[in-house]
Amino acid sequence: MHDLKSNLTTNMSEWPPERRIFPVTGIELRVMDGPHPYCVSAQEAISANWAEEIAANPALYDGRMLLPRAITIENGHIRGESHIVPFSAFLLWRKTRPVASALHLFGLPVIMSSDDAVIAIRMGKHTSNPGRVYCAAGSLDPEDIRDGICDMDGNMAREVLEETGMALADAKSVSGFHALHDRGVITVLRVYRFAETADALIARIGRHVAEDPEPEIDEALAIRSAEPGLHTYLPFMPPILEWVLNGGR
Repeated sequence: MHDLKSNLTTNMSEWPPERRIFPVTGIELRVMDGPHPYCVSAQEAISANWAEEIAANPALYDGRMLLPRAITIENGHIRGESHIVPFSAFLLWRKTRPVASALHLFGLPVIMSSDDAVIAIRMGKHTSNPGRVYCAAGSLDPEDIRDGICDMDGNMAREVLEETGMALADAKSVSGFHALHDRGVITVLRVYRFAETADALIARIGRHVAEDPEPEIDEALAIRSAEPGLHTYLPFMPPILEWVLNGGR
């Protein structure tokens, strides 16, 4: 991790328009030592909100994840500085969105079948996104740090393997990185096309869920339409589906 004091400042006014997908030419998200300034300033509010969250959902776990302090986007290159924070801090940030204090960036591997379906998952009721539908993914966490830098490909591979049992290394083709942002959340995506049909991939994931003693997901879904009301999507999914299913990438 990096222990040097940084003057990196978010240049959000120069980012591409919200909810518009753009190509990414490079990603460098450094992990800084010390507490996130947001965690220091909002400590009491984070604790109070966490008490409310676990009262509503006792299955939640206050693990560790990476939350950026500042991010710049210039000519498609994403640079940022992140700190390790408790998940409880992110939950309050997600609810209140103080983008001047912190931002969120995560990787979204978009799995495509040989017959052109997007393979998504529906999250279990015990998770922090109960019933929501999106491509298997998760926040960056300390396991994804390599030499002080966040490993986006490693994060995507780990999350997909944990949630679906699938190995992204088995994909027939892999696209370049793209991204979109919405209210301080940056979704970095990559399209992984597999040789199997949607039915075969759904069956593979179904077997994994059945064998997993603590599955995070309820089921896998094959999505062939960009209709935004088809499922209970997280906000980033409709524009990504529109882009992918209409020939983007």
